[in-house]
Amino acid sequence: MAEPSSSQTEPTTKPQLIYRCKKCRRIVASKENIISHDRGKGESSFKWKKRSSESWETDKQPSDCTSLFVEPMKWMQAVQEGHVEEKLLCMGCNARLGNFNWAGMQCSCGAWVNPAFQLHKSRLDECYM
Repeated sequence: MAEPSSSQTEPTTKPQLIYRCKKCRRIVASKENIISHDRGKGESSFKWKKRSSESWETDKQPSDCTSLFVEPMKWMQAVQEGHVEEKLLCMGCNARLGNFNWAGMQCSCGAWVNPAFQLHKSRLDECYM
């Protein structure tokens, strides 16, 4: 009976997805910290009193969310200080990464997330470890 090669016995580990601050490269979140939400109705969710014709909405393609929502983490200084809503600043370089609000906030896709710890994708680098 032939011995299996070492490459066959080693478990294949998928690289872990992490998010880093674009400015100083400090790790701020990982895939496990992300809170998923159902996609909202897009731009129609933001219209004043949501009074518009339905025909206009069918022409628009829903866009991807521009933010990530995460669970509260130790590096979030304003959360640790007991604020109800505040900006989320990177601990390394003090760059603004997003906002949080215990009462919730609306995602760019139109979905309401409650409580909301929002990190802007434009301020983060997506990396694999």
